[in-house]
Formats: sequence, C-alpha cells, structure tokens
Amino acid sequence: MTDTLIFDSDGLTPEQIQMDGKTITYLAAHDIQYVQHPVAEIQRLNVFVPAAYENGGTVNGYTRDTAPIFMPNTVGGYFPGPADDPTRTQWPNNAATIKQALKRGYVVIAAGLRGHTTVNESGQRVGQAPAFIVDMKAAVRYVKYNQARLPGNVERIITNGTSAGGATSALMGASGKSKFFEGALTSLGAAPATDDIFAVSAYCPIHNLEHADMAYEWQFNGINDWNRSQPVAGSMKNGRPKFESITGTLSASDQSLSADLKRQFCDYLNGLQLHDANGQALTVSPDGTGTFQNYLVQLLTDSAQAALDKGVDIHKYAGFTVTNGKVTGLDLKAYLTSLTRMKAVPAFDQLDLGSLENRLFGDATVLNRHFTSFSQEHTMVPAQLAETELVEAVNPLTYLTDKQPAKIAQHWRIRHGAADRDTSFAIPIILATVLQNQGQDVDFALPWDIPHSGDYDLGELFAWIDGLCQ
Repeated sequence: MTDTLIFDSDGLTPEQIQMDGKTITYLAAHDIQYVQHPVAEIQRLNVFVPAAYENGGTVNGYTRDTAPIFMPNTVGGYFPGPADDPTRTQWPNNAATIKQALKRGYVVIAAGLRGHTTVNESGQRVGQAPAFIVDMKAAVRYVKYNQARLPGNVERIITNGTSAGGATSALMGASGKSKFFEGALTSLGAAPATDDIFAVSAYCPIHNLEHADMAYEWQFNGINDWNRSQPVAGSMKNGRPKFESITGTLSASDQSLSADLKRQFCDYLNGLQLHDANGQALTVSPDGTGTFQNYLVQLLTDSAQAALDKGVDIHKYAGFTVTNGKVTGLDLKAYLTSLTRMKAVPAFDQLDLGSLENRLFGDATVLNRHFTSFSQEHTMVPAQLAETELVEAVNPLTYLTDKQPAKIAQHWRIRHGAADRDTSFAIPIILATVLQNQGQDVDFALPWDIPHSGDYDLGELFAWIDGLCQ
C-alpha cells in the first residue's frame, strides 16, 4: 500500500532563484502526492534542498543529514493553503521565507492543505475541520516515512505559519500522535509514521476558538466603535482581493452580550490556574482586572520599551507614560481605545453564521455551524451546533490540558503583534503560559506596532532555529 508514498530522490532537479543580487541554486521536487487516497488536488507537497548537499557540502554548519526540516504553510482564514514555492508569486505565498530558509541551509517542505472552500471532483465540500490539520499531519508522516530518502533531519522538523496557519503550526506541536485523527489519516492512506514534531513557530495563531469570543470582550468591553477591512467582491488580482474599510458601533444588545462574554472569560481564565515565571497566580477579577491583566500590561510595556530604545516614537498609541527614557506606566484602556476594536460581538462565532470560523465547522451538507453554546443560544438564524469533540480537537489547548493524550513539541516561538486586533492578546498569552507552566521551552513576545501578520523577523526566527539545531 505504501509503495506509492516512497519519495524518489532522483526526482530532485536543479532550480535557480535570484536573491540579494545573487543566483541561488537549489534542488526541487514538485507536486508530490503525500497520501495514498487524496480527496482533493491540493494534497501535494514540494521539496526544496540547498544544492550544496548534493555533493556532500555544508551550509551554515549543516549537512544533508543534519539540516533542519522547515515546514511552512500558507493557510489563512482557514481557507485552503496551497503548497508554497520560492518562485510563487500568486497569493498566498511565503516565497521570501523559503528563499531565506534555503540560504540558511534548511531543507524546506511545503505541503498544500485543505480549507473550508475545498471541494472534491464532484463538487462536494471536503475541507472543513479537521481537514487542515489532518493534511498537515499526513505531510509530516510522509516526511518521516521517507527519512532515509529525503534530505534533512526528521528529528528536527519545525512548522511555521501565520493566523490560521499559525494555529495549524501550534496544533501540530500540541497534538503529536493524538489518536483523534487516526481514522481520518487512515482513510486518506497516510504513511505509517508518527506526526509529532520538534519545534513550533506560530505567528498570531487564531486558535482556542471556543473561548476567543470571551477573551475578545474581556479586552475590548466598553469600547463600542469598531473598524476593519473586508474583501471587495469581484476584486481579485493575482489571487488576492482588494479590501475596503467598514465601520460600526455596538448596539445596546451587543453591549449586553459583550458584558456576558467578559464575565464568562473570567471563569474560564481562572479555571486554567495559570502562574507566571515567579509562581504568582494569574487571575482575573469580575471587573476584568487582576494579575493576568497586569501581566499583559507588563508585556506591552516591555514591547514599548524595546521600541523606545530603538528611537521609535511610541506615542503613536495612547496610554504610555515615559520618564527619562523609560516606560513607567500604561493606561491599558487608553491604549486599547487608540488601537481600536476590530470586530463586533461575538467576534468569531457570529450570530448570523457569517464568519470564516463558522464555515470551518460546517460539513458536507451544512455550510456554516456555530461552535459555542453561547452563540447557539443567541443565534439570529436557524443553526446547528458543531460537535464539542470536533471543536476541542482543533484547539491546541485541548492537548495541553490533558483532555487528549499527545506528544508535545519541546520548543515554541510565538509572536503576536502589539497592534494585532484580530484576536485578544489573552489568547496567545494563555497558550504561551500553559506551555511555560508545563516546562516547555517558550520564546514569546508582543512585537511593537506589528499588526496581524507573520514572517516579519526572519533573521530572529532563523537564529532561534539555529540555536536549537546547531
């Protein structure tokens, strides 16, 4: 059965790219089917290898056998994430990231992953949850199954992604060897290997969806004006839509829902029993204040101080007090007001089933479903509620809180911009803190004035990877 999943190393052929005014040669293999029984054309991967390894050479101290295997994805909004390529120009792509990774000596393997708009040959939807993570696991299993034939060290697999792709990366790191996905992997004919990984790079992961609405209202409750960009219908160019700005104000009913969700977040956060590096409990009082909020203030203050030390005018945003070159205070409400609210209420499980996450939890027959009991109770349209087990299965926190046994990645790098409004700061903080409390190696920060985006600090990312692998 698995013979069709054997990687043919003779299929690696030389290709070239221009980078920094120089010609870079690498070896590539494209459109490799990574499961025995694919249900969509997107289930293919690309392999890219520094050319020096062909003749026993080294790059950045790595050899063919010791090079880390870097596995980025292009998932965003839980849409399909096509297999990436250093020459790809159509959106979405991380071509620049792959180029830099090859220059650094990494073997890059980029897999295509299904999303909620993926359909099969018959036009049937086949990309709703948990398809995105099942495909990523199948790709990792393909790599490990071919460890004797593929260049790179399968014990040093690092995933990378942004937004929903960041959630994909984080979920891979949290759910290694989870039994929940075995049935789907077997149905696809995934390779007989494990899917646990070595390290995670996650930029602004949109995850923990069943608690994200609560967290958003804990952060933005009382800030009633919102603004965001949305795609313009029929405006696609080079695979990417144009965007327009829209604004709104929360109604009295919305404000009431916001207060209810904020209260629910307090119960959720306190139930996690988190603590900081000094052992202090991180909690939230009924009014939203407390040591957890103080921790967020400290993280934002650290971010602002780092920017101030580089000569950046941090008063682009309100709330900061600076004395003799030091950030000495932060009025969090003023900062958040100047940052502005991006989403209405609820932020993710929308009452009209209008969010991308609502589509993620649809199925072959139902386009959208609610995924929280709160939104199901307050729904504005006839709706079904997604199965609790499914919603939990695509949340990295599920595996970190012992609801599902799994092998957790040892090393984590999580970045969420200090100007990112897409989800609450609480969501990545919770993920990082749970991991730290469990003794995992975590590098976490809120980079100054960075919106919802990723791969903006590749030098730092790759230095982190080298520190783990060299």
